[in-house]
Amino acid sequence: MLKTVSRRTLLRTSIGLSATIALGALAPRLVMADTLDDIKKAGTIKVGVGVMGLKPWVWQNEDGSYGGMEYEMLQKMLPHLGISKFEYVPVEWDALIPGLKAKRFDIIFSGMTVTEERRQGSGIEFSRPYYFESDRIAVLEDSPYQKPEDLKGKIIGTTVGTVEEMQANKLVSMGWGGSVKSFDDFAAPFMALQNKQVDAVVADFTSLGEQKKVTPNIRAIGEPMALEPKPEWKEKQAAAGYKFGGAGVGVRKEDPALLAAINAAWDKMDEAGERQKILESYGLWDESLSRKSMMGS
Repeated sequence: MLKTVSRRTLLRTSIGLSATIALGALAPRLVMADTLDDIKKAGTIKVGVGVMGLKPWVWQNEDGSYGGMEYEMLQKMLPHLGISKFEYVPVEWDALIPGLKAKRFDIIFSGMTVTEERRQGSGIEFSRPYYFESDRIAVLEDSPYQKPEDLKGKIIGTTVGTVEEMQANKLVSMGWGGSVKSFDDFAAPFMALQNKQVDAVVADFTSLGEQKKVTPNIRAIGEPMALEPKPEWKEKQAAAGYKFGGAGVGVRKEDPALLAAINAAWDKMDEAGERQKILESYGLWDESLSRKSMMGS
């Protein structure tokens, strides 16, 4: 069985202005009591995650401990929120937003790209970005495909509900693919590629790098693909006032105090260089991930 150690768009894998006005309306000026008070009273924050087991994002070791860049960032964030404990609530990717709104957990910390479709369409908010992604097309090393155009009429694998699924559908609309086959988790598309059930996989750069450590018989074709919103959301996305493509922590709209506290934590972590050190330790850091670059200023 293929065991994945990759992730996404990191799955896949953002945002403009400053921490106090991040994402336009993402950091409400009115800060009131909300879930943050309940979290502090309980002493534990519940974290929704749809990429558990996907390196380098987050995974659980055999002894029950956790690892991963998001796990390490969470550990640095907790003291700034005034709590010391956390509980991961693993769910399928497309259950993250419904689970948050149903209060199964307090936040989404799972490489989720900030989009207006999620903010306006699904009704949640996001912190300022802590990571930024681009996508790649992966094929088997011995396949005949050398460029995206070669995939005409072929099956492209991806994960349901992700930005990568949007990219895959865009490739098909351009004639660079015949159909899209979406899976419920991030490992399945790569397993399908190995079994030749799909001809290519659209994956975020981070996940692809990790996956190649497990299945080195894959390679990328074409240029990096910037993340893009769905066509029906392009106008609203363009007017959003933040740089598209960043991953943020998701919160419920009725939790402005929690959102403000998370943004303040990112500020303090960046002042101490903690986020950079974590990304460097995974070989992921470059200046495009600096706060200034991700905020689009």
